[in-house]
Amino acid sequence: MIITGNYKTLRDSSYNRDKAVGYAHEWAFKRNPKYFNFDSIGGDCTNFASQAILEGSRIMNYTPLYGWYYINGYNKTPSWTGVNFLFKFLVNSKGAGPFAKIVDIKDAEPGDIIQLSFDEGNIFSHSLIVVKAGFPANTDNILISTHTFDRNNYPLSSYSWVDLRVIHITGVRK
Repeated sequence: MIITGNYKTLRDSSYNRDKAVGYAHEWAFKRNPKYFNFDSIGGDCTNFASQAILEGSRIMNYTPLYGWYYINGYNKTPSWTGVNFLFKFLVNSKGAGPFAKIVDIKDAEPGDIIQLSFDEGNIFSHSLIVVKAGFPANTDNILISTHTFDRNNYPLSSYSWVDLRVIHITGVRK
């Protein structure tokens, strides 16, 4: 697919799931010094998920406010570190960068993002990176990596949640 607008042509390309998963494994229990650690100010889970997605997509979207980018801890979009902002960017993006759709748990693949809601208000507050998924995928055979409460190769079934959503990254526009 080719998207044109603002004198720029964007082409869809593939998302490198292996690179995203490799990044998640490498940095699950430590912090990449290129990025600010948000653990003490709300959590680092979505920051970590964004880093892994970037590794698999190799492109940011520098649209102010509504894009998806990180320059430093003070110069970033809300979608880089905010659970719901990341969701909205990925599923609504028509510009440069990764794009996604919501899928059923059975369609989860390594490199995808799972977000959890822990309360009845249906507010999603935790982002996890799928690093392994059985076939068909289900809550008993998915392993994740995450920050804040650092985990790697951790069973999704070990969490207690009210709701979850699977964000399947379908490609990247460059």
